[in-house]
Amino acid sequence: MRVMVPVAEHGGFLGSMPAHAGARLGAKLVTFFPNNQGIPTHHALVILFRPETGQPLVVMDGRLITEMRTGAVSAAATKVLARPDSSVLAILGSGVQAQSHLEALQLVREFREIRVWSPRNASAFARRHEVQLAHSAQDAVRGADVIVVATTSRTPVLRGEWLAPGVHINAIGAPRPDWRELDDQVLHKAKLYVESREAAARESGDVIAAGSIFAEIGEVVAGTMPGRQSEQEVTLFKSVGVAVEDLASAELVYRGALAAQPPLAGDAPQAACP
Repeated sequence: MRVMVPVAEHGGFLGSMPAHAGARLGAKLVTFFPNNQGIPTHHALVILFRPETGQPLVVMDGRLITEMRTGAVSAAATKVLARPDSSVLAILGSGVQAQSHLEALQLVREFREIRVWSPRNASAFARRHEVQLAHSAQDAVRGADVIVVATTSRTPVLRGEWLAPGVHINAIGAPRPDWRELDDQVLHKAKLYVESREAAARESGDVIAAGSIFAEIGEVVAGTMPGRQSEQEVTLFKSVGVAVEDLASAELVYRGALAAQPPLAGDAPQAACP
């Protein structure tokens, strides 16, 4: 479970995210300052330790890891929950997570149309990524097969009355228990999936408002719980981010760094420092 320390005078938070999963032991320290302008709202460090002895292995920047693993997890959810013929993607938001989701989701579905809307910077995002600019959130999601909600809003930006039958939603914002990015009608219409029941029920205002969770996305991947069961079903993956995702991603980075250079003289290959 994540521990969040408020930095009230600046409207930010410092989070500590430790995890131990098999051969992985480590933690992420992450800051979340939603009022940042011109710089990312999230900054982070990831630390890996040897699980056998507790010795530190590596400290690495976690900002890009956070961006990429969040998009990757949503892509995994989209792969198992979205209709196979999904062809229209709508993105609410224009920050780093909008970009990482744009890149990741195109690995699991072929979209013929991509629309973006946000209160700020949507036109620049649309030009940079050569996607369609929507003039409102409603215009962006009308008829969409897959929707990404990646804003820093504390009140709902997606409304259930706009949703087409069979849509899949990835919602990654509103990471506090008193924040919402989805209205009640979205929660009423959708079958809700999360990464961790415990984490989502404690941290997400949308999950708290929903009152019930159908399954963890890992259960769907493992085949112990069903994913989409009809063409008309509305599915919702609400992500709060869990530490094991950062550790798995950081381990890939660490292994890649070790493989990219020979070990230092006298060091075992697994102990070499990149």
